[in-house]
Amino acid sequence: MINKVVIGNGFNGACRYVCKDKKRAVVLETEGVRNYHYKLMADDFETQQQFRPSLTKAVFHGILSFYPGEKIADKIMIEIARKYLAELEINNTQYAITKHTDKDHQHLHILANLVNNNGETIKDNWIGLRGKKAAQKLTLQYNLKIAEGKNLDKIHLENLNEKEANKYTIYQAILQTIPHCKNLDELKQELQKQSIETLYKYKGQTTELQGISFKIGEYKFKGSEIDRKFSIKNLEKQIQQNNIEQKPASQSLTFSGNKFSQKGKHELTKEFHKDKSLLEELMKPEKTLEQLPYELIKKQKKKRRGLGLH
Repeated sequence: MINKVVIGNGFNGACRYVCKDKKRAVVLETEGVRNYHYKLMADDFETQQQFRPSLTKAVFHGILSFYPGEKIADKIMIEIARKYLAELEINNTQYAITKHTDKDHQHLHILANLVNNNGETIKDNWIGLRGKKAAQKLTLQYNLKIAEGKNLDKIHLENLNEKEANKYTIYQAILQTIPHCKNLDELKQELQKQSIETLYKYKGQTTELQGISFKIGEYKFKGSEIDRKFSIKNLEKQIQQNNIEQKPASQSLTFSGNKFSQKGKHELTKEFHKDKSLLEELMKPEKTLEQLPYELIKKQKKKRRGLGLH
């Protein structure tokens, strides 16, 4: 299960998108708002928002997407949505939980009022990160499948808006290109062939890279916005790994086709004989008296007697 959070300033547009199309939308549960017409639902949300008119962005819109092919009962979806709101400390307020059935994967739209029933503001600081952690926790708790990265074969680009479609286009291009690049310049050149511009951000007035962005047409995205593994640090790590994997196992030998070069042959032969001589020397047995010829042993004994050695 993956999570996405949007904080907006208009309940009417959010309710219309989530609830109007009855062919794809099933309202599973509501609290404090009417569920049978999106305009009435929006009116109820907006009435409560007026208790805190200074809060212009009072719309919480959380989207929980389940793994393609995963079938979750409505009752379980409601449980997950409630716990998701509780993890985000969105309590004592109006909400609506709606299931959409228009894609290959089941997903929930959760609308909530950031002005609670007491007219107090519900804080939304770090809401995106907290939503991600809440989704990860619930995924494990309900033994759901973990969605890793962007499953491109399950995404229908034609169903996305233009901005999102371009983001996935860049994602796919980088994913296919980066394994073959030895440096960032090569990545930049390959992406340029696909009409994707690479932009660098430097630290102050130095040449130290601080960030990277990618632009296609009028749309520009930070690397980490496309995917965390496309931040400047992670891209540099990937390129470093590429260079390690592509480095020859031994640089002391050179090859020409399937044959050693003359230099390689010479060095290999030299090392072989050196190692062979050392091996033969080590394998030689130690010379003891029992292994020496009898005449030599007799001669050595006479020498010892002459020297007075016993």
